[in-house]
Amino acid sequence: MAQRAHWKSKAGFILASAGSAVGLGNIWGFPKVTADNGGGVFVLVYLLCVAVVGLPVMTAEILLGRSTQKAPVGAMRTLAGKGSPWIFFGWLGVAAGFLILSYYSVVAGWSLHYTWLAVTGGIDAANPQVTESLYNELFMRSPWINVAWHMVFMGMVIGVVIGGVSKGVERWSTILMPVLFVMLGGLLVRAFTLDGFGAAVDFVFGFHFDQFTPGSALEALGQAFFSLSLGMGAILTYGSYLKRDDDIMSSAIIISALDTTIAIVAAMVLFPIIFTNNLESASGPGLVFITIPVALYKLPAGGFLAMLFFGLLVVAALTSAISMLEVATSSFIDEMGWSRRRATLLAGLGIAAIGIPSALSGSSPFFGTYMADNFGRNWFDTISYLTNNFMLPLGGLGIAVYTGWRMNEAIRHDHFLAGSRLGTFYKGWIVLLKFLVPVAITFVFLHAIGLVSA
Repeated sequence: MAQRAHWKSKAGFILASAGSAVGLGNIWGFPKVTADNGGGVFVLVYLLCVAVVGLPVMTAEILLGRSTQKAPVGAMRTLAGKGSPWIFFGWLGVAAGFLILSYYSVVAGWSLHYTWLAVTGGIDAANPQVTESLYNELFMRSPWINVAWHMVFMGMVIGVVIGGVSKGVERWSTILMPVLFVMLGGLLVRAFTLDGFGAAVDFVFGFHFDQFTPGSALEALGQAFFSLSLGMGAILTYGSYLKRDDDIMSSAIIISALDTTIAIVAAMVLFPIIFTNNLESASGPGLVFITIPVALYKLPAGGFLAMLFFGLLVVAALTSAISMLEVATSSFIDEMGWSRRRATLLAGLGIAAIGIPSALSGSSPFFGTYMADNFGRNWFDTISYLTNNFMLPLGGLGIAVYTGWRMNEAIRHDHFLAGSRLGTFYKGWIVLLKFLVPVAITFVFLHAIGLVSA
């Protein structure tokens, strides 16, 4: 069997893992949910949730990967034994990443298309009605544009992952993440000069206690869990490429801090632009593909800013997508004995094929209207609902419970301390992982499916 690939540097691992965590949700999800749930109050609760829930699970995933040098399935088999029911959680992570990337790449394709439109002058952003019409025309009545850009994006992801850990994933992460930082920093500098910057600071960071409810706390908890790319084996797989003397917990802290910082900076980029132009804030695709183009094109050099913004979306999407494909690729290499080239191509092409119904969900009579009328959601929304509300929380819960309650104590303790400068946190980490984290993730799951609300 070929020797396990390793990261060339700790920085490469951190940038790749941060890239996995930083995705489109940081750009269009976190800003709006923060503003709607008390601003600064929400941010403080979110940071607390990252520290006591997200960070312990991330540390557990890295530890499971590094201790076994295996992807999720192999890691659980190595630790729990052949035939153990815990192996289910390894397969669950692989399946979750597979399905998430199948529709995530469609959204990334939208970002690619808008980048192309910004470069070629194809966005006539006179008002929100114009951009909404453009959005509907392209993604509800031009299905094969969706499919084409979905395939282009998947081709980009395959091209990176097929290069391997150090020459593919790490090399491109060390290029793309600094590019993302520069793009986001440039937009932040521009946002700082706008009239709406002060209002945005108050909107996002002011302590609006009247807007913070028990439901807001659950939103913060869910955001902390989902934002860090937990529950689908991506961090575990990246952890499997670490060497024994790489510090696990300090890496997890840095990754979490980078992810959170980017989400907060994204909020301070978007809302000054919106408020300066007296536009209504929204969330999701409506924010970035309808509202933001209008706001950007009202500013001097709006076309350049639009290219920068949509390019930022592409980079954020690509760094996350690379990690999702790497989970499937690494698993096929471990479980099937395939070469990286074969594993990457078969996994990537399989994901691309499964993603076609998502690309057609806005226009297809079957994948769109029929499924929506008979099942309440089209194909795209069904896969999104299944993965985010069931598979990821269940995967994260399995990781936490196994590591906290079932993993061999000597192995767990030894690998936590190996290379660590934060060994004194071991007992506290175990307490959180055993007691607080499972309860918190259970609440995330129940809240996500509507059984717990406040």
